[in-house]
Amino acid sequence: MRITAADIARHADGVVVSGAADAAVTSWAFDSRAVEAGACFVALRGERDGHDFVAAAFAAGARVAIVSAGSPEIEPPPGAAVVRVDDALIGLQRVARAVRVERSDLVVVGVAGSTGKTSTKDLLATVLAPLGAYASPESYNNEFGLPITLLNTPADARVLIAELGERRPGDIAALCEIARPDIGVITNVGFAHAEHLGGPHGAAKVIGELLESLAPGGLAILNADDEFTASLTAGHGGEVVTVGIAAHADYRVEEIELDEHLHPTFSLRGRRVTVPLHGEHHVINAAFALATAHCVFDLDLEAGANALREVQPARWRLEMHTTGNGMRVLNDVYNANPASMEAAVRALTSVATAGRRIAVLGDMRELGVHSDEAHAAIGRLVGELAVDVLIGVGAGGGAIADAAVPAVPEVYRVSDAAEALLIVREVAAPGDTVLVKASRAVGLEIVADHLLETAS
Repeated sequence: MRITAADIARHADGVVVSGAADAAVTSWAFDSRAVEAGACFVALRGERDGHDFVAAAFAAGARVAIVSAGSPEIEPPPGAAVVRVDDALIGLQRVARAVRVERSDLVVVGVAGSTGKTSTKDLLATVLAPLGAYASPESYNNEFGLPITLLNTPADARVLIAELGERRPGDIAALCEIARPDIGVITNVGFAHAEHLGGPHGAAKVIGELLESLAPGGLAILNADDEFTASLTAGHGGEVVTVGIAAHADYRVEEIELDEHLHPTFSLRGRRVTVPLHGEHHVINAAFALATAHCVFDLDLEAGANALREVQPARWRLEMHTTGNGMRVLNDVYNANPASMEAAVRALTSVATAGRRIAVLGDMRELGVHSDEAHAAIGRLVGELAVDVLIGVGAGGGAIADAAVPAVPEVYRVSDAAEALLIVREVAAPGDTVLVKASRAVGLEIVADHLLETAS
């Protein structure tokens, strides 16, 4: 939507310190490399200081930059402007909050959960595309990503699917205070970010903030198979709809099948649904999307199932590539927690392969006191399934390897991604299927990239 520098300053409690107050923006970014012509660039302070990239953002076509007090002065190009606020992040959130209030006709679906948020968000956006739905193409689910998503929602959009992330208590409540969701979707409760949340019970509490933030009578859509669903909905005064395999689910998933490319097919209320993503775990994600579209927006399930055929996989989330020499690479390096790691290992052992099955597995970060047992559990699973070679990367990967011995015929322990790459170069051969997965900070994308570049 279009908004001027003067309006940005008014909403953010700031001031236009230089340039044209009527400079208008039509998109928002916090990364100067993602700036489009006509964007507002928000100079955030983090690992890198966004104020160092304001000039680059203007050079890329930004019309307005939001900067924090005390930052160096910069003269914007002709027709552009600089808005100074006390804190750029707080200013961004204030603008997003004000815009959300102005757009009272926008229906916001909040999606939370320990795993499956991004995929469910993407699937739902695809199903609701005919209704004018918008969702960020990225996993923008934190204190700056969510406001950017809301502000980038097109003016003619009727529905926003907002992914809500949680790392600490209060995170989802704070995001909901900005997005004001009308409907809450909770995929599951698990061990993600257990270091900060205190395990599944702590995760359930912060994820439950989504339900607490809904208006009285707000619709909640939850996982019938999740043990925390009953406690999450106990105090919810609105309607509750459940999705899952359990017999009592309102939208019950049945007759699950996987094809040779790991594309799942299942039945939902008598309709067969095929999802062009890899892995059985996408069955529930797709069922959430269809159930939400059906019970909230009265979209025909058959039409929704047809729309799902157009969904595009998110980058580095169980991508499946077959190289020129017949090697299959399962690239799942975006992030890792116990549930997603288990899903990836099961995917590796479900796909047909001419050669060996090789798992390159690294640390699952932010598990705190649960870390040792969580990694050991993955190691035991690897040992139970048909994995031929295991390369454990980092301390967590080493714990996986320790628990997998002696059930896995060939096990390696390495300290980092660079060492893992050396081992992969030696052991991976044409016809093998290789899974690469760890938390993002481990950097295992260099292993997947090597396999795809050298074997294409």
